[in-house]
Amino acid sequence: MDTIMEMYGALSPEMKFYWTIAIVASLIFAIQTLLTFIGIDHTDVDFDFTGDVDASAGHTLDTGGTMQLFTIRNIVNFLLGLGWGGVCWSAVVENKVALTILSIVTGVVFVVVFLFILKGLMKLESNGAYQMEDCVGNVCDVYLRIPAERGGQGKVQVSLNGSVHEFAAVTDGEMLPSGTKVKIESLVDRHTVLVSKA
Repeated sequence: MDTIMEMYGALSPEMKFYWTIAIVASLIFAIQTLLTFIGIDHTDVDFDFTGDVDASAGHTLDTGGTMQLFTIRNIVNFLLGLGWGGVCWSAVVENKVALTILSIVTGVVFVVVFLFILKGLMKLESNGAYQMEDCVGNVCDVYLRIPAERGGQGKVQVSLNGSVHEFAAVTDGEMLPSGTKVKIESLVDRHTVLVSKA
């Protein structure tokens, strides 16, 4: 640890700046990526050009709506590119101004690449074999017991367009044991349906 601190102390002020941004942004990026893969909700803040701020909570992979340019995730991506760009380009670029410009360009490239990846995810989501709304009105089977009076969630299996999908489900009526035939009445949210005994 002492050796690392000595090496850090020997760096020039601009290299300390790039290394600090690179390490902090990498840690935040790693945490965001981990949360994405385990499916934990996050809150992101979108800024539009009128100065309004929209704080919205949702699933990390929830790409509904238009892509926003100024989000916390994009800021982290920019800082990741800026920091590591500065560290990597410093080996071949000695001019400080040129290094700064290349680092900023690298940060912008990171954001653009992320937006292209996000756009691809949105196409996969929108071009799926079904829309959640398609299941309303269908009769399906209870897979996991659904507690009465919205006392908790169970699961139902729905056949849509030749494939079986599993959704969280609640009911306003009595408890529905596994194997019960139920009708999907409406959507509660993007992942949950309201059912009643068929």
